[in-house]
Amino acid sequence: MNTPTQPRVAIVTGASRGIGAAVAQRLAADGFAVVVNYAAGAASAEALVEQLRASGAKAIAVQADVSRSDDVHRLFETAEAQLGKIDVLVNNAGVLKTLPLADTSDALYDQTFDINVRGTFNTLREAAARLTDGGRIINFSSTTLALNLPGYAVYNATKAAVEAFTHVFAKELRGRNITVNAVAPGPIATSLFLDGKTEAQIETFAKMPPLQRLGQPDDIASVVAFLAGPDAGWVNGQILRANGGIA
Repeated sequence: MNTPTQPRVAIVTGASRGIGAAVAQRLAADGFAVVVNYAAGAASAEALVEQLRASGAKAIAVQADVSRSDDVHRLFETAEAQLGKIDVLVNNAGVLKTLPLADTSDALYDQTFDINVRGTFNTLREAAARLTDGGRIINFSSTTLALNLPGYAVYNATKAAVEAFTHVFAKELRGRNITVNAVAPGPIATSLFLDGKTEAQIETFAKMPPLQRLGQPDDIASVVAFLAGPDAGWVNGQILRANGGIA
């Protein structure tokens, strides 16, 4: 376990851009040493690490494909070797492509489940052996699961699996004071959401929440920071739907 003089260590998967980058920035601002995980796009990850270091935080970038168990093992090994024992895991890495179920190829089905489900499974399994007692795990679901929109069948299926993992894993870690929760964002203004949508579609989504706007990455980073911090110590096995009231 890290000593009181060492910062707590957080791994954020898929952290080179979007929500993941905002989460890494917020946790660094809260005093965490941050592992910026990425699958591709090393330049963005390294730029973020330099930014975090310039602000006085400890940070490293580690390439790893979360869908590969050996990559995940190496991710945790590298994090421990360079920063210390892991206290917080944020499972942000994910992929989204909307298509009617009947038009979804085997390849797209496999990719979506490999990253969104197997990726979360791999990191949770590794965390069971490595996370410090008293640690925090924050998974990512999605409010699309509650909306049942056409085109989201396969993506929603992956997020339903993540929510099942969250509820059960929280109970399997009994006795270690580790909380396991998930955040389910509504529409957030990131490339994951915006890419492939028309201006009209984006405007429609922006008007759906009672707050009448798209969420911003910092909106979700604040929720993750709460779940990773001391004030959320009694929140466990829950899905926090941060969506502006859309569902």
